[in-house]
Amino acid sequence: MEEELKCPVCGSLFREPIILPCSHNVCLPCARTIAVQTPESEQHLAAGGGGGDHADKLSLHSETDSGYGSYTPSLKSPNGVRVLPLVPAPPGAAAAPRGAGPASSSLTCPQCHRSASLDQRGLRGFQRNRLLEAIVQRYQQGRAAAAAAAKCQLCDRSPPEPAAVLCEQCEVLYCAACQLRCHPARGPFAKHRLAPPPAHPGAPGGGDGGGKGAAGGRKLPTCAEHDLENYSMYCVSCRSPVCYQCLEEGKHSKHDVKALGAMWKQHKAQLSQALNGVSDKAKEAKEFLVQLKNLLQQIQENGLDYEACLVAQCDALVDALTRQKAKLLTKVTKEREHKLKVVWDQINHCTLKLRQSTGLMEYCLEVIKENDPSGFLQISDALIKRVQVSQEQWVKGALEPKVSAEFDLTLDSEPLLQSIHQLDFIQMKLPPVPLLQLEKCCTRNNSVTLAWRMPPLSHNPVEGYILELDDGDGGQFREVYVGKETLCTIDGLHFNSTYNARVKAFNSSGVGPYSKTVILQTSDVAWFTFDPSSAHRDIVLSNDNQTATCNSYDDRVVLGTAAFSKGVHYWELHVDRYDNHPDPAFGIARINVVKDMMLGKDDKAWAMYVDNNRSWFMHCNSHTNRTEGGVSKGATVGVLLDLNKHNLTFYINGQQQGPPAFENIEGVFMPALSLNRNVQVTLHTGLEVPQSVKQPKLPNN
Repeated sequence: MEEELKCPVCGSLFREPIILPCSHNVCLPCARTIAVQTPESEQHLAAGGGGGDHADKLSLHSETDSGYGSYTPSLKSPNGVRVLPLVPAPPGAAAAPRGAGPASSSLTCPQCHRSASLDQRGLRGFQRNRLLEAIVQRYQQGRAAAAAAAKCQLCDRSPPEPAAVLCEQCEVLYCAACQLRCHPARGPFAKHRLAPPPAHPGAPGGGDGGGKGAAGGRKLPTCAEHDLENYSMYCVSCRSPVCYQCLEEGKHSKHDVKALGAMWKQHKAQLSQALNGVSDKAKEAKEFLVQLKNLLQQIQENGLDYEACLVAQCDALVDALTRQKAKLLTKVTKEREHKLKVVWDQINHCTLKLRQSTGLMEYCLEVIKENDPSGFLQISDALIKRVQVSQEQWVKGALEPKVSAEFDLTLDSEPLLQSIHQLDFIQMKLPPVPLLQLEKCCTRNNSVTLAWRMPPLSHNPVEGYILELDDGDGGQFREVYVGKETLCTIDGLHFNSTYNARVKAFNSSGVGPYSKTVILQTSDVAWFTFDPSSAHRDIVLSNDNQTATCNSYDDRVVLGTAAFSKGVHYWELHVDRYDNHPDPAFGIARINVVKDMMLGKDDKAWAMYVDNNRSWFMHCNSHTNRTEGGVSKGATVGVLLDLNKHNLTFYINGQQQGPPAFENIEGVFMPALSLNRNVQVTLHTGLEVPQSVKQPKLPNN
């Protein structure tokens, strides 16, 4: 609180504080030093012959530039606030003639630099801040009492002397004598800061105990303009207390004036409410400081962990390199030993051959020296063969080394050196949560389209996305898409079902968190057309693939674009043309149904074929349930597929045709039709289920 009680000009506790129009406070003596005297107007100076030069110079102290002139030096208070010194009037201004206007003064706030003009009352026109003055007085009393109560902690005397200073570094209280003896301002103590002894909570002004007594003995303030009148009202327009005499004089006749006590309570309540907000922010700031301190500890711990991890990784690399070094040295040793063995074997072999050849040569020379022809001829043939065999042993390459002195081993360490030089931390984190773009997500029939994007200012790389969808019945999620695209359409879902979808991103560091789950509702009823891609080539489609005919006299099959596996579905086919008594067939089929014969002749279709008089149900070429009543031009055939009850029912012109045609059917079915060139039909979808088969509504309780 002490900083709130110091003047921004002198840096000391307030002395006779006054309230400036900007709501800041300043000491009255300091206000006298920063007040600037200026002529009231340029016209007054011109009338008195003061000269335009003086007017131009003095205009630098106008309210527009907050009193700072280009030639006027500025001072800095102990609190670091720039203030203006008292500027003497320029020469010639003091000698203004009587005709000139009265001199005026202005005061610049040292905190917000807003200027305020003084009237004829001067500084007395500003209100005294008696409340601040009383708080300063209590604070000084409390500090003096606390200083008197604080005792030196190093005194040998009993009782110890009152403490004069507190060393903020040593956290020890010293009296004046002990401070000079034990804590001189030199050597290692030169940088220590000595402060006054702290106030203890029980001292007057040091806590809540002395406030009430000081306030109770304080004299009630009187009006600044009427010394004998106490303040009794508050002018809301002027934002100042007034007395009854001020009201009688009419100065505040058109102003909003309220009772002083009521406004006092109101402003106290407002201040308390504002303090509650500040208190909440202060509490948040304390919690934030605790969070920051915990963060410091976590940074220290994580730093040590990362250092240990780095050392372990580098040690592992060194160990791996050492092991590989041992393996390479073993290879070199084996290669050297192999070369040495080959050379030694060649040396031994060559030495043996050389010794044998030398012995044979010496023997032959001795034989040649003999003069006995008969004895020579007895052994000459065998000796010649031995010499020839010995010569043949020295074949080409026998006198060449089998190995070279060079080692055919080359160690390519350059990639490893480059990897070591490039070894660094990868600033890779998990990707953030993708944001689903709900405005682009939609459903159509039994298809859903989802779109997403990464949040803005996201710098973590993304390699792809994983889209997951449940089974439409509250079951587990399953992956339906993995890739780099941010838009995906899933077809072949159930009608009248609610699906939950979510997406997550991944990169080389791993998989990020899931996005929020979006709920998608497929259509209640199916909208579809004939499928030209799977129809027989003799089928001709028109009317946006809703009307079908055929180029062949043989029956050909065409399927719908929808596939059903659950729910209740109903569609109708209008007979546009019917010639020469053909037998069109209506029903459902698998995707791999045979398309070059009547629907229902194989095991992949369930159908009703009909002529102009009667109808039959057919599956696996088995005809059942002959029913009277046929079709003609303009007739309507309805197909009801109830996969909740697993049966198929047919209608002609709104009336059910026979019993339910097929029961206990399960799997995935597509609308199907077979016809020839004598028939043309148009498909109508998205229809309500016929009333006769709708489920009854439950009564409202």
